[in-house]
Amino acid sequence: MSFIEMENVTFSYRSEDKAIDDVTLSIEEGEWVSILGHNGSGKSTLSKLLVGLLKAQAGTIRVDGIVLDEATVHDVRERIGIVFQNPDNQFVGVNVRDDIAFGLENLQVPRKEMIERIETYAKKVDMFEFLNKEPQQLSGGQKQRVAIAGILAMRTDVIIFDEATAMLDPKGKRRVLEYMRQLNEEGTTVITITHEMKEAVLSDRIVVLKDGAVLKDGPSKDILKDRETLEQSNLELLLPLEVMHRLEEKSLGDERIKEHLWALSLNG
Repeated sequence: MSFIEMENVTFSYRSEDKAIDDVTLSIEEGEWVSILGHNGSGKSTLSKLLVGLLKAQAGTIRVDGIVLDEATVHDVRERIGIVFQNPDNQFVGVNVRDDIAFGLENLQVPRKEMIERIETYAKKVDMFEFLNKEPQQLSGGQKQRVAIAGILAMRTDVIIFDEATAMLDPKGKRRVLEYMRQLNEEGTTVITITHEMKEAVLSDRIVVLKDGAVLKDGPSKDILKDRETLEQSNLELLLPLEVMHRLEEKSLGDERIKEHLWALSLNG
């Protein structure tokens, strides 16, 4: 049994439109999976279904063998954390310390352990010196790092990054992507919700969504070489991958050149 399983899941905001259309998907423990798709493909809806912020209208979602429903949603949220796109919508405390503590209080973590976790994970994301700062004193990137610290402190098995770099500058994006890589290397299951190839290329596996349905699912390298799928989903190729496809069309270039272009795409 996979750690996360979605079976024939459907959800509609309006009866005539299916935001998620009969999706069956499994994610293994320790994977780094990118849910890739154009705006309106259903990516963020899928992430909200996984953490119980939306309720599936058909189908079943299981997390670590637990069927997600009203009775189990709090148990599931102990296993899955989520970082959203807009850091201003995530900050719930009067200062950084209180914001990181918020999830721990909901989990009823003992105070001594809570203080230790707050300080440990604030240091991990380089926000320790800002623990007493109020949200208006922070940049967008700093707020996003606080949101990540809050999820890390809860020690969830899975972290979903739902367009979490979309509002950040290039330096902030690189920093968050580095956190994703470190988390995954440490054993955390990472799910990246994105429309950006530069993020998806770093993951182990890509699931391409279009119109709420799974268009393609496979290893990142295979998906990003599948020009037809990417064009169907209205996604723009990274320049090194575009060059690689052009060489393949003309039967030019050897495998060493293609591998070099792939490496360039990983550096974005």
